[in-house]
Amino acid sequence: MTDSAEYLDHIFQQQKKAFLTAQYPTLEQRRTWLKQLKTLLLKHQDTIIAAISADFGHRSSDETQLVEMLPSIMGIQHSLKHLKKWMKPSRRQVSILFQPAQAYVLYQPLGMVGIIVPWNYPLFLAIGPLCQALAAGNRVMLKMSEFTPNFSALFKTILAEVFPEDLVCVITGDHQIAAKFSTLPFDHLLFTGATSIGRQVMQAASEHLTPVTLELGGKSPSILGKDAPFEESVRRIAFGKAINAGQTCVAPDYVFVPENLLNRFIETYKNVTREFYPELAHNPDCSQIINTRQTHRLQSYLDDAQAQGAKITSLYPATEQHFGHYLVQNVHDDMLLMQNEIFGSILPILTYQHIDEVIDYINQRPRPLALYYFGYDKNEQQHFIKHTHSGGVCLNETLVHVAQDDLPFGGVGASGLGHYHGHEGFLTFSHAKSVFVRPKFSLMKLIYPPYGTWLQKLIFRLFLR
Repeated sequence: MTDSAEYLDHIFQQQKKAFLTAQYPTLEQRRTWLKQLKTLLLKHQDTIIAAISADFGHRSSDETQLVEMLPSIMGIQHSLKHLKKWMKPSRRQVSILFQPAQAYVLYQPLGMVGIIVPWNYPLFLAIGPLCQALAAGNRVMLKMSEFTPNFSALFKTILAEVFPEDLVCVITGDHQIAAKFSTLPFDHLLFTGATSIGRQVMQAASEHLTPVTLELGGKSPSILGKDAPFEESVRRIAFGKAINAGQTCVAPDYVFVPENLLNRFIETYKNVTREFYPELAHNPDCSQIINTRQTHRLQSYLDDAQAQGAKITSLYPATEQHFGHYLVQNVHDDMLLMQNEIFGSILPILTYQHIDEVIDYINQRPRPLALYYFGYDKNEQQHFIKHTHSGGVCLNETLVHVAQDDLPFGGVGASGLGHYHGHEGFLTFSHAKSVFVRPKFSLMKLIYPPYGTWLQKLIFRLFLR
């Protein structure tokens, strides 16, 4: 199903009108919305999984449950549990100079929220921000990816069972509709996707001074420390790279390995990956690269690297359905796979002798969305945390920080702008309105003109020091 530019304008005006009639939904109303959203997901779980698999050619049903359905449900439950506390006005101090008075911050719905959803995790990356936007009391329009047509159409139908279009509306269509979507005068716009497209979205939003949250990506490094438990650390890196065939914005994009452990790393990585997936063909656990366009892009990275002297290790025989899984050695910055986020099952390997070489390398490049350090030397852990910049960090793990509802998720620099999830998501989609309350009695008249009174001079003497 494809929506038009005229339909976008119509829905936007509908939602704007509806918001103006109910600008501060009650706690009970917001909780009802969240409970309805959870019920819909559980009711249609099987059809959701089937639709996403159809869009990918094949997507492991267990992976969809693990990395999309489970964190979506958990995120809704977290918001339901904490929403009353989040909505409570925050009391603030008033200086003695301005007494008697009260001050507080009211977290007011922004109004109209736009969400642009990518193709790699079309459920979780729609439900996460939708949940927090509804918790904050907003009306929401979601633009789904044109590369997940089956799920997008299903998602539109499912949400329409409960939510009227003037509250939540799913928009489908191609890149032209997406471009139009980003020009609407939302009160907040959240985009998840490539950095290059994020720049275009931000530029379009600037026409109306629309605040944006950009969840982008980048080349997230993994570092194998010299004291790390070797096989278990490699296993965790391999899992983070292999899930969803590497099509994850926080997947390990390349790995640093101690120079003397290179051959052992390659052999161990091959072994643990084959434990996960003994074969690719006819294996229901193996997800596919979503389409031929992405497959050709990944193959071009391999061809370019090989032409420039890289050594490529294939972990599986090639099949018609599966791109495969590859380790790449002897890489350098002129290669395409070291210039771009890989977003697939290719893992470049770099080596180091001293850990400061790794930190210098990371700091000389655009800041990544995630960084993964493996090792239990607490001083070295803290050295990495404090001397590198990334959206988030995992110590001795990959990916799972994204599923922690009480941690903000977002990038820094080229990997993103702003953050959401949990309480931070509620704050992102709320306006923190400052409220100052003066009772009938006031001493303000003591500082009114004409100036130069003895009391004014006393105030200056007491406070200007």
